[in-house]
Amino acid sequence: MANSLKVAVIGSGVAGLVAARELQRESHQVVVFEKSHWLGGTWAYDPRVESDLLGLDPNRDIVHGSLYKSLCTNLPRQLMSFTDFKFEDKVYNDPRINPGHEEVLKFLEDFASNFELTKLIKFNTVVTRVEVVGSGNREFEVESETNGVSSVEMFDAVVVCNGHNTQPRLANDIPGLETWPKKQIHSHNYRIPEPFRDQKVVVIGNGPSATDLSREIAMVAKEVHKSSRSHNVNATKSEKFNNMWQHPKVI
Repeated sequence: MANSLKVAVIGSGVAGLVAARELQRESHQVVVFEKSHWLGGTWAYDPRVESDLLGLDPNRDIVHGSLYKSLCTNLPRQLMSFTDFKFEDKVYNDPRINPGHEEVLKFLEDFASNFELTKLIKFNTVVTRVEVVGSGNREFEVESETNGVSSVEMFDAVVVCNGHNTQPRLANDIPGLETWPKKQIHSHNYRIPEPFRDQKVVVIGNGPSATDLSREIAMVAKEVHKSSRSHNVNATKSEKFNNMWQHPKVI
């Protein structure tokens, strides 16, 4: 059996929890760093939005979560299981095949509790620096901050699991978008449809988020115009919503 290593895992979302579980299974010493006060990563719903709704201001207070309140999974729960911890065997408050995000979070919390991972997590702790020290049998110096107090620990390995859904990707090839004076928002900062009540709304994109949001906003908005740069998109009216239209790319 290989020697036991001290391993830092950054993030306690799905990837971080799985990494911690597998490392623990191999008898390694695991410390999980989590900047929030909850586990679950992107599956932990946060009703807050950023002050800059497009995410352009580098000095904004960043909100990690991107979930909207009504979000359900794209995949059935049978395909979201772990090898030795089946989601289809777990029904908490939402028995649907494609459950809402609250059900996924409960599953992840149950997974962490079942395999005693929660006790490995340092909550409210931000990793501020990781540095390789030494040569040969090199180590990693990890500096972190918890409630304003800094500390440094040495590790044999570091696993980075801090996600990639925080920084919005914008359609910056549309002339005039940066100077358009009315409200603009990236889906990262969308939570509920109510702010769009009785408004004319343009949704740029044709992926799962754009599809979900355009349908939800159409329930309260005056008009919804969904724009896609896909070559096979023609200007058509929605069959399900009298106030929604599909358009080619906005130019």
